[in-house]
Amino acid sequence: MTTTTTTIGIDIGSGAVKTVLFRQDGDKIEWLAKRVERIRQRVAMDLALASYHEVMAEAKLKPGDIDYTATTGEGENVKFATGHFYSMTTHARGAIYLRPDTQAVVDVGALNGRAIFIDARGKVLASKMTSQCASGSGQFLENIARYLGVAIEEIGPLSKTSQTPEKPSSICAVLAETDVINMVSRGIATQDILKGIHLSMAGRLAKLLKVTGITKGTVLLTGGLALDSGLLAALQEELVNEKITGIEAVSHPDSIYAGAIGAALWGGFRHNRLRELQSRAAA
Repeated sequence: MTTTTTTIGIDIGSGAVKTVLFRQDGDKIEWLAKRVERIRQRVAMDLALASYHEVMAEAKLKPGDIDYTATTGEGENVKFATGHFYSMTTHARGAIYLRPDTQAVVDVGALNGRAIFIDARGKVLASKMTSQCASGSGQFLENIARYLGVAIEEIGPLSKTSQTPEKPSSICAVLAETDVINMVSRGIATQDILKGIHLSMAGRLAKLLKVTGITKGTVLLTGGLALDSGLLAALQEELVNEKITGIEAVSHPDSIYAGAIGAALWGGFRHNRLRELQSRAAA
C-alpha cells in the first residue's frame, strides 16, 4: 500500500488567503505549489476556491489526486475542505517546518498579534494575544502607510532609516491614528512615524513573549507582517529593552505561509492515521 499523501492547506486570515500544496512520503516532504492573495474588497471564500484550483493546476493535479484539504484561520466553512485545524496549532507546526529550531512563534496578522510557546514537535505549550483594538496589527499599519503615501513593501526599509522615532501615545488603534495625524501636522518625518509605530507594536509583542514565559531560543515571526524588516528590527530592539536577551527573533521568506503549511501537514497526519485505523479494522 502506498504511503504517499498529497494535501492542500488553506489559511484564511483577515487580510489574506494563503494556500499550499504538499506531497508527503514518510519523512520526505515535497512542497509543490503556493499562493497568497490579499483579500482587500474581495470575498475570501472565492479566493480560497480559486487558489485551491490554481495550486493543483501548477502541480498538474486534479481534485481526485488530493487526499486531504485542510483549512485553518477563518476557513471553517470552506465547503470543499476535508477538515479544519485551529490556527495556533497550524502556525506552530508550520514554524517547525520552516525553522526546526523554533521555540516560539510571534504571529502578527491583520487584526492582532500573538505569542505562541511550542515544543520541538510543534505542540503549543502556552500563548497570549493582543486586543483587536490595539494599534499592533497589520491592518493598523497598512492604514497608516496608506495615509502617509507609503507602499507596503517600503514600510520596513523606510522605518530602518529613522534616527528619532516617535511612538503614538495610545494603545487603541483609533486614537493612535489621531496621534499620527497630529505627528504629520507637526512635521514629524515619515520614517520616524513608521519606526515609532514599529517600536510600539514590538513593545507589546515583547511583553507577550515575556508573560508567556518565553525568554530564550529562536522566535519565528509569522503572519502578514512577518517580512516587515522594520518590525523585526524593532522587535529585536524591544527584546533588549525588556531584558529578554536570550531570544533570537527571526523571519523566513515563507513565514506568511506558516498556517497553511501547518494545516497541510496536520491534514496529512490525520489522513494517514485514519488510513491506519481503517487498515487495522479490515485485517
